[in-house]
Amino acid sequence: MIRFTTKQKTEEMRNCAAVRYKQTALVAAFWLLSVPSAQAQVAWKPERTVSFVVPYAPGGGTDATARAVSRQLSVQWSQSVVVENMPGADGLIGTRRVMEARPDGYTLLFQVPSLVLMKYTPGMKGLDPLARLEPITAVAQAPNAFVVNAKLPVTTLPELFQYCRTAPKPCSMGAGENIARYSGKRLVAEAGVPELIVINYRGTSAIVPDLIAGNVDFAFTGINAALEYHKAGTLRFVATQGKKRAAALPNVLTTAESGYPQYDSVSWFGLFAPKETSVLIVQSIAEAVREAVKNPDVLKSILAAAAEPVANTPVEFAAQVHEEDKKMGELAKLYPLD
Repeated sequence: MIRFTTKQKTEEMRNCAAVRYKQTALVAAFWLLSVPSAQAQVAWKPERTVSFVVPYAPGGGTDATARAVSRQLSVQWSQSVVVENMPGADGLIGTRRVMEARPDGYTLLFQVPSLVLMKYTPGMKGLDPLARLEPITAVAQAPNAFVVNAKLPVTTLPELFQYCRTAPKPCSMGAGENIARYSGKRLVAEAGVPELIVINYRGTSAIVPDLIAGNVDFAFTGINAALEYHKAGTLRFVATQGKKRAAALPNVLTTAESGYPQYDSVSWFGLFAPKETSVLIVQSIAEAVREAVKNPDVLKSILAAAAEPVANTPVEFAAQVHEEDKKMGELAKLYPLD
């Protein structure tokens, strides 16, 4: 018979407790590893119609991408996903609708980098949409471009600038968003163009008819809005603004190849939710979009819009937006709008 002293008994009890604790911890660890978390178990799915608000006129790259993705999400979610075009006020009307919506995942915003410039635009100073929106994902991205009326005697970017320096009357530029207006100011300051008439439109697609008619000489625009007219010979791309040549326009030089690398401009087509939308909803939508862009029809539509799919994570997209904010903020300080 083994006898324990009080000290020995206490030590033995501690050892037994430690063993039981380790056993319990192992069981708990095994359970956590073998059973998905509650958040992973139940991804958010809408129970009624979801609205994608596009704050520009129909027909541009933003609109085309939003419609392609919304169709596929309707299939994945077994719920209607509708696109609402709400142009006006440099995209502020549609953007404000989402900023003020309930953070429940049912009202989402499709926007482009001009979003980050709103706070620098006259009449909007003090209003920062980024402070009231939650980045979800960049769905796709595409380079912007310089496009001219085909009757203009220019085929390259240097020729366009030279034409505008010597033309008997000031050149006119169509601007469908605030980035184009800032770029116009930069062009006058850096390219030696003495004067430029900037005409504002509700989205880039609205510029195209006036470009074809010769009512405006050139524009900064998304490739998709003018591509078919370039192919038809009524409009002409003189430079694309990506780091490499656009797949849809392999024979058109980039701005860097043309000698003007400072005019690089790539638009992301990003999806945002109202601020305070739950992490579960944001992550679930991002994952659904990631699946949607794998669909052959969606991919075909994105490529047809001269874009390429991205579908990054909310964290990655937030970082991308932050970088764009810094870049555009510097542009706005150098070339403030009147």
